[in-house]
Amino acid sequence: MFRLLVVLMSLLPFWLWGEEPDWTPYAKLLERHLSSQSKNNVSLNMVAYGKVKEDPLFAKVLEMVANHPADKLTTPAEKMAFYINAYNIMAIKVVVDNWPLQSIRDAGGFITPVWKVKVGVVAGQEVHLDLIEHKILRPMGDPRIHMALVCASVSCPDLRAEPYTAARLSQQLDNQTTVFLNNTGKGLRLEGKEAQVSVIFEWFGQDFESQGGVDAFIQRYHPLPEKVEIHAGMPYDWSVNGQ
Repeated sequence: MFRLLVVLMSLLPFWLWGEEPDWTPYAKLLERHLSSQSKNNVSLNMVAYGKVKEDPLFAKVLEMVANHPADKLTTPAEKMAFYINAYNIMAIKVVVDNWPLQSIRDAGGFITPVWKVKVGVVAGQEVHLDLIEHKILRPMGDPRIHMALVCASVSCPDLRAEPYTAARLSQQLDNQTTVFLNNTGKGLRLEGKEAQVSVIFEWFGQDFESQGGVDAFIQRYHPLPEKVEIHAGMPYDWSVNGQ
């Protein structure tokens, strides 16, 4: 029976076979150049951008992301995991290409902000960061992506120390959300009867409506005492999340 199943599977068109990249080079890159530190009194995972720039492994990661066929990402989880990783890798590339700099926003200008600057190729398509975030990932309808996309800034959620994968995606996103909301420097901070949360929840408030709204989403991952009011008022530090 098993052999018959293998034969039948081999007859299916290749696009019915889900296939993620081998993220091993990216995992090794993170292991080499990501470390838990603090900057501007905020705890975060810091990227050693200067060392990434000199590491030949980064070119392999970029090549892998550029050449992986989009039509092999056949499930929503495969597609989401791939493009979250791709966004974060492209954000690293923006900084590396312009290193040294104080903020990722310095890589853009008034007329063309950095989010609209074409940065590289993902799955055979030339992209900018806004395209990945707003045209591919946000329409997939899972607001937890906002806890995983890292725009190379101190107040962004932390760059995860491992690649996202389809098999573990939901668990990883849940963990990312919990970790972010537990970070009092940029995720959530209690101030008496108020909880100040990241302005990310204001910028993308509509994305959380499918989860009952921002308050319900936050309570699910970071339960708060009764009568605590939630305000998206934490200042956003655009300083680069590295050195």
